[in-house]
Amino acid sequence: MSAPKKVVLAYSGGLDTSIILKWLQTEYDCEVVTFTADLGQGEELEPARKKAEMLGVKEIYVEDLREEFTRDFVFPMFRANALYEGLYLLGTSIARPLISKRLVEIAHETGADAVSHGATGKGNDQVRFELSAYALDPDIEVIAPWRIWDLTSRTRLLEFAEKNQIPIAKDKRGEAPFSVDANLLHTSSEGKVLEDPAEEAPEFVLQRITKPEDAPDTPEMVEITFEKGDAVAINGEAMSPATILTRLNELGGKHGVGILDLVENRFVGMKSRGLYETPGGTILLEAHRGIEQITLDSGAGHLKDSIMPRYAELIYNGFWFSPEREMLQALIDQSQEHVSGTVRVKLYKGSARTVARWSEQSLYSEAHVTFEEDAGAYDQKDAQGFIQLNALRLKLLAARKRRTKST
Repeated sequence: MSAPKKVVLAYSGGLDTSIILKWLQTEYDCEVVTFTADLGQGEELEPARKKAEMLGVKEIYVEDLREEFTRDFVFPMFRANALYEGLYLLGTSIARPLISKRLVEIAHETGADAVSHGATGKGNDQVRFELSAYALDPDIEVIAPWRIWDLTSRTRLLEFAEKNQIPIAKDKRGEAPFSVDANLLHTSSEGKVLEDPAEEAPEFVLQRITKPEDAPDTPEMVEITFEKGDAVAINGEAMSPATILTRLNELGGKHGVGILDLVENRFVGMKSRGLYETPGGTILLEAHRGIEQITLDSGAGHLKDSIMPRYAELIYNGFWFSPEREMLQALIDQSQEHVSGTVRVKLYKGSARTVARWSEQSLYSEAHVTFEEDAGAYDQKDAQGFIQLNALRLKLLAARKRRTKST
């Protein structure tokens, strides 16, 4: 493939992507367009714009995507109660398809013939960025510098930065103690002090959550209202998706909710250890399951639970734009038609626990489950035939086993 004439770079403004920006300019003698997304990472993004200008970039995109991220990516995923390997709320995974989508769109808008990212050749993000890009434009060229350049050590990176007059923060001259990726859904910390899974993560790794031991001694109640599977209000106040997640992050962080220390299986084959902080997402998952308990039919709910691991794996592995993920999403969304109502969650020293739930769409019938008189709502004698029919095959198997032993 011929050298690109114009490249759209996913640009954070940090040292690594600034080096990539300059490397693209020098390696390919091409024009670079930068794209910086505000996904709620909590950092000021204007410095990234100024740094790109300093490096000679003429077309600079800095966009607030918090609402789109929450509405079109996070909330659909939470309708599925998605957990990778039963624990991980997919905070990094779900951000990558949106970034890739905008990279490709900006490439089309600016006439660029390639996109580029700063993911390394050891991680999942390279897969997620590139599978998403190719799903949206099969002809796009993707440049992954970490897989092709000779800047294979921190020392070489710093030498390249100094040679090309790229500002280096003082704390970057030594090895960072760990790497952090953040967005509105979570904070992910990996590497260095976290690399030995036999060692407890140091307290200073926590970015947005109070240690449960230091959380308030008084519990706090929060009421979350849902419409068709999506949160729409907190404590009776209607809010936008991103505002809801922001508020739940504040509450969860205050009460020590949402810390996960996980050794996971990366799609590229290795195991990695990360510390994830997902305060708002942990509350949201608990509340969503709480409202489903009374509004979702058992058959639909059990089927939905059975496909959840596959759905979560598709997102983790970078297949958000695949037909199978979209097929599963259609099934999941259909299940949410009557998932509306309010859940009260109790927050206390690291836990988020459903304590009450109510809905006009509720399938819960107190008349059927009461231990008091049920006025004929349920005839307990019906259970005898139900049990006998379900026991028939078990009886036949037991009889055969007894015959086999006797011969």
